[in-house]
Amino acid sequence: MVGGVAGGAVSGLVRRSMARIVQKFGGTSLSDVERIKQVARRIKREVDAGNEVAVVVSAMAGATNRLVDWTRNISHLHDAREYDVVVSSGEQVTAGLVALALQDLGVDARSWLGWQIPIRTDGVHGKARIEAIDVAEIGRRLGQGQVPVIAGFQGLGPRGRITTLGRGGSDTSAVALAAALEAERCDIFTDVDGVYTTDPRIVAKARKLGRITYEEMLELASQGAKVLQTRSVAMAMNHRVRLQVLSSFTDAPGTFVVDEDEIVEKQVVSGIAYSRDEAKITVQRVADRPGVAAAIFGPLADNAINVDMIVQNVSEDGRTTDLTFTVARADLDRAVAVLEQRRDLLGFAALKPDPNVVKVSVIGVGMRSHAGVAKQMFQTLADKGINIQVISTSEIKVSVLIAAEYTELALRALHTAYDLDAIE
Repeated sequence: MVGGVAGGAVSGLVRRSMARIVQKFGGTSLSDVERIKQVARRIKREVDAGNEVAVVVSAMAGATNRLVDWTRNISHLHDAREYDVVVSSGEQVTAGLVALALQDLGVDARSWLGWQIPIRTDGVHGKARIEAIDVAEIGRRLGQGQVPVIAGFQGLGPRGRITTLGRGGSDTSAVALAAALEAERCDIFTDVDGVYTTDPRIVAKARKLGRITYEEMLELASQGAKVLQTRSVAMAMNHRVRLQVLSSFTDAPGTFVVDEDEIVEKQVVSGIAYSRDEAKITVQRVADRPGVAAAIFGPLADNAINVDMIVQNVSEDGRTTDLTFTVARADLDRAVAVLEQRRDLLGFAALKPDPNVVKVSVIGVGMRSHAGVAKQMFQTLADKGINIQVISTSEIKVSVLIAAEYTELALRALHTAYDLDAIE
């Protein structure tokens, strides 16, 4: 595991007085040569401050999508191993360019690819998981004042093949590297200047959070907030890597993602997330008998279709039930096809798919010690005439499914109801 490698890899190094920082830059930060030069100047400032800096880079904005399209145009049923070779090349380009830009500023820098470190992964091409990172050489170079610029998103599989980590993989690379190097923090530079209480494009009074817990960030990410990738937050939480989300384009302070113990006064609700990537399916009048849920959801799982929210309504006579659940909108047609193929076996009367829904979630660690959060959510939506179709909860989250047309109204009303509006 990453944590195990970290201890063994750096134990022989001289204890450092300066900070060790991992900086990760996303595709929008590296979209052209001028922005790459700006990134290099930002890295140099941290080096000039006396810190050891390791850099992780994504591909230039749009590059990965272009590479994916090329593989699909060549072969619809492509070899996943060759797919990884192609799509991982975007990060190789930016790693080299950033290293060159740093050298041009007089900073000692060297690019590294995943296999050169190596970042070892399992053999699941396209969505590999990191198993270990050997940071001995990277640590030595940092100690000498060199800046390693590491291609994110990629690793080395058990058979010596290049692997890629899937969506948001560069964030995961950066957090894993920070854990292995025992870095003081991992700075994630993106096109937003931090984590907000909700989407500021919809709610003008949304405000930036100074700190947020790992658990809250994990819920926000999984419920639709696109600031950080879910896997990277989970890894940061497991290895207690302090994250900072900040913008590449301003010098404003960002948002720290930290352990709950670092936040003295916890908000009941810290943020409101929403996801438009949902679709609802209602299976009507299926027999209410043991095993029916497994018969419906089993084939969906077998076809790699994830089910999220679920509600069941039993008829008055107790003989039939309606099952309503959500899937990713991209999986809706496939899910309907899987169930229609089993109509005779399942015995349902009809399927009602609905892509025009949105999931809205209120999130906060303070919910653990405060009652009435769900009641306030339901009452606020009711006062605005918004019908709740499905409900799901966790210890620090309440989610509801509503008609997509009410998204903006719901977000603004809930943001005000939980006293999250910025003071003007």
